[in-house]
Amino acid sequence: MGNPRIDKLIMPKWGFAMTQGRIGEWKATEGSVIAAGDEVLEIETEKAIGVVESPISGTLRRLVAQPDQEIPVGGLLAVVADPAVPEEEIDRYVEGFVVETTEEQNQSQETAPESIEVGSRNIQYLKLGEGGPPLVLVHGFTGNLNNWLFNHATLSEERTVYALDLPGHGLSSKDVGDGSFETLTGVLCDWMDAMGLPQVHLAGHSLGGGIAMDTAFRRSDRLLSCTLISSAGLGPDIDVEYLDAVVRIDRRKQLRPWLERLFADREQVTRQSVDDLLKFKRVDGVHEALTSIVGQLTTDGQQTVVFRDRLDQVEMPVQVIWGESDQIIPCKHTEELPDSWRVRVFEDCGHMVQMEAAVPVNRLISDFLRDCD
Repeated sequence: MGNPRIDKLIMPKWGFAMTQGRIGEWKATEGSVIAAGDEVLEIETEKAIGVVESPISGTLRRLVAQPDQEIPVGGLLAVVADPAVPEEEIDRYVEGFVVETTEEQNQSQETAPESIEVGSRNIQYLKLGEGGPPLVLVHGFTGNLNNWLFNHATLSEERTVYALDLPGHGLSSKDVGDGSFETLTGVLCDWMDAMGLPQVHLAGHSLGGGIAMDTAFRRSDRLLSCTLISSAGLGPDIDVEYLDAVVRIDRRKQLRPWLERLFADREQVTRQSVDDLLKFKRVDGVHEALTSIVGQLTTDGQQTVVFRDRLDQVEMPVQVIWGESDQIIPCKHTEELPDSWRVRVFEDCGHMVQMEAAVPVNRLISDFLRDCD
């Protein structure tokens, strides 16, 4: 990094396809002292809006990237340096900076999603990191492995982390069988078998949380821990109007307000994210798959499967994370859970809390898994 008294903040790579990001609001000011882990800047990508967490500590000497500017992955965002470094030396550093090819870019072929045959289905997954008991990330309804855009790489710094597309979602096969938890749990365990993963930590969001819970009851021998994020299965309440709308509506203008229900800050919904969902819904077999899952997930306006009366039978460590402003599955489902379960609720976050509060959520998951290993 050149002069050891000078360091840099560069544009991160969130997701294998990201090539650049648009600068949003700086959360730190020039001349301020920052610590590793501090949130310093908002970045908007085509997929979502995220917060850059500083990997280093020091004095923020120069904000190079300006709001609304497009910066390539690896591009210079800011300079961190000792206060004694002259301004002229900072100038030379900025002028001489060359966009670096990041490790993620060098390994683009290795970190691109792969697929594997699981019975009669093709399941897409993305593997990052090496070592440690592995973690598997399971997304929610109408989602895909990109729902972990701001989590996957960070969590993989300490262990192997897989994110997969559930049947009926992303680029996996659209055959969901009857769409039940039992069927989706069976596919998940069969995928683990195909991947040679006898035991994993499992983190599930929304529908994925319900699948994680179902796995904990049906195949507890396969799980080291469960992290449940805005999870299905912990209470009867759910926004069935939302589920109906995202399956039924096929126009951007009508769909966007429903997707805004996912976030406390509705500006998190980008035009690209709406277009991506519309494109996905036009794929053959998707409408039937989503309809089958909703048919199993809800009955008479409530969740069909609620595990609440069996929670004391769960044998592995469990962590529950929720957004206080969740409009899809209410935060009250975090109440009266077993005393041994870790529960954390985030203010000013909605159903997609793993995106809206990515930095502290990543820290919670990493700390929890470390304690469970």
